Formats: sequence, structure tokens, C-alpha cells
Amino acid sequence: MTEKTRAQKAMELEDRYGAHNYHPLPVVLEKGEGVYVWDTEGKKYYDFLSAYSAVNQGHAHPKIVNALVEQANRLPLTSRAFYNSELGKYEKFITTYFGYDKVLPMNTGAEAVETAIKLARKWAYTVKGVEENKAKVIVCENNFHGRTISIISASNDPDAYSDFGPYTPGFVRIPYNDTAALEKELADKNVAAFLVEPIQGEAGVMVPDEGYLSTCFDLCKKNNVLFMADEVQTGIARTGKLLASEYDNVRPDVLILGKAVSGGLYPVSAVLADDEIMLTIKPGQHGSTFGGNPIAANVAIAALEVVQEEKLAENANRLGKILRDELNSIETEMITTVRGKGLLNAIVIKNAEGKNAWDVCVRLMENGLLAKPTHGDIIRFAPPLVITEEQMMDCVDIIKKTIASFEG
Repeated sequence: MTEKTRAQKAMELEDRYGAHNYHPLPVVLEKGEGVYVWDTEGKKYYDFLSAYSAVNQGHAHPKIVNALVEQANRLPLTSRAFYNSELGKYEKFITTYFGYDKVLPMNTGAEAVETAIKLARKWAYTVKGVEENKAKVIVCENNFHGRTISIISASNDPDAYSDFGPYTPGFVRIPYNDTAALEKELADKNVAAFLVEPIQGEAGVMVPDEGYLSTCFDLCKKNNVLFMADEVQTGIARTGKLLASEYDNVRPDVLILGKAVSGGLYPVSAVLADDEIMLTIKPGQHGSTFGGNPIAANVAIAALEVVQEEKLAENANRLGKILRDELNSIETEMITTVRGKGLLNAIVIKNAEGKNAWDVCVRLMENGLLAKPTHGDIIRFAPPLVITEEQMMDCVDIIKKTIASFEG
């Protein structure tokens, strides 16, 4: 069997036996290290998606891999029916790391968002005094918080919600980056929380105005409403700070994390809050068989230590500016917009002679760089944060070469 046949076979197996809920680029990956991935034919690529920012620390970081292997050999899972020797250490570590009283550990980003919504409702009824079953959560248009039934009930993306009803009530949508709209909805005494992405990633790296988050936070405080930041994609140094909320000096009441909490090695998510909020949930009212398992605890500690030890936020901030400057310097009508913070960036592609963002991504792949379009005309550029300046400039050359190839 040739290498090419292996790739084709892998794609055919997914198509035959897997649900058709993704549309991947036609590349089959089997190895990753740092900023690179290799396909089944041995071709090397720069990873400019980082598993949607789960692999901030780079592929197969040795410190994180060692933490996983060592704990897997010792004790993988107990469930929360018992104490385990690792969870408390992790809980102390992550609450100190981000500056909160308590953490509720879960597995996926969507689970963490669901947890935050439950927490906000519980707080609204037991602390704020909202009438039973009347609590509301304000969200933003074009949000992406996950794909569970409750979360898609807050979405206005037809791909996310069409033909999946009936929907969960209790959500109010307002335009993103619109503080006046938020202020109007906060007048409702039944509002429990405002749930927001500091930068809307899936929507195409939509960066709000400076001061947007701090104004929203102040409005929430004025109206006794929880400010909940979904930093599943923007957190863990991706945008050039540990949390994107820090750009507006905001400390969310509820912080939602996932993806790079584990460096991409294991599903780990977390919801952080102070005691007044977190302790409204009592034993038996929320949980997860795998949430807070020993492997997750050790992997997350190692992954977060890597962020500090290797100064990944600083690297993302510095190289992000270089990347955006280089992208803005490309003389082409095909790129209409460049935007982002740190190493969470996007370009907007104008169709040229029938070629669109998908075609650009296919050609980038052919030239050794992997990225993925979103919403038809947007390409996200989000490499692992361990990337060096030399590697970044190599990637810039690939992008420039690719765009130029459409201008012939």
C-alpha cells in the first residue's frame, strides 16, 4: 500500500463511517511537533489553525506529554465519587493562576459554557432573588459558544440552529460591540448574566472597540448582573495577554476556559468564580464523570506552566504585530481586511476570478501551510504560540506567494 493510498483510504473511511458534520481540507495528518504537522506522505506543514487554539503550546510538547503519560500509568480516573490525590493540587494551582476562589472542572468548552449558564441561573435565583424560571442570559449576535441544544438556542447562525428545535428559552440576543443595546436589556430585573467572547473567533476574529468590555462590565455591576467571559478560544495567551479580557482591565465574574488549558493533549475545561457565585451549586446539582480526573489535573498544570515558562503571551503579542504588519503590506485586492490581536488573526478574502477563501486555503496547503476558512470569505491565522520569528517570516513568505499566485 502506497502512502498516497493510505491518505485516500483514511478519507474514505471517515466519509463512509463517520457523520458528515465537518468539511475538512483534503489532507491526512499523522504526526505533529511544535508548529509543524506531517501528513501520511511525510510532507511537512506549518499549522496555522492550532486546533482552533487548543494547541497554543505546540504539538506534543514534551513537558505536557510526560505529565499525561506519568499520570496515565499511575491512576487515570476515579470519578468524583472519591477524592483523588491530584485534583486538589490542580484546583489550588489554577485558582491561584487566574485569581479566583473556586474552579469547577469539566472537559470540553461547550460543557464549560453550559456550566456557566447553570451557575448564573442558580446565582440569580438564590442570591439575586429572580423569580423561579424567569432568569435570562444576554448573549451577542454571531456568537459561538458551542453546539449543545442550550447553546445553539442562543445562536443566530442558521448552520448551528436550523432544524434542531425546540430551543431552550431564557436567552436575549443583542448586537456585539454595542453597549447601548446591553444597557437597554439590563433594565430587566430578571437578567442573570451577560455572556460574551472578548473577541469573536468563529465569527471571523471580530475585535470590539477599545473599552467595550470594561463598559459592559461596569453596566453589569450597576445592574447586579454577572459578567461571564467565554475565553475558551481567546484565553491562555492566544491574544497576546493571558486573557483577552485583560486588554480592558476586566476581571470577569465567571471565567470560562478550555482548549489550551491542556495544550491540546486531553479534553480539559474550567469555570472559575468566587465563592458567592460558585458555592450556590451544591453536591449532586452538577458534575461530570471525567471532570477533574487525575490525568486532566496533571496535564493542565503542565500546560499552564509552559505558558508562563516560555512567555507565550509575550511571544504572541510581539509576533502578532509582525504578522499583521506583513499581511497589511501585501499589495493585492484579494485581501480586503486584516484584523486580530496577538496570534489570533484573520484576513477577509475578496473573490478573484471565481477563487474564494477555500481555494486560497487549498493553495496554502499545497505550499505547506494549513489554515481553514470560516463564513465563506474569512481565513483565520492562529499558529501555535511557540512559533519563532524566523518561522513566522517563512510563513509570511508562503502566504505572500500564495496570494500572488491568484493574481496572474
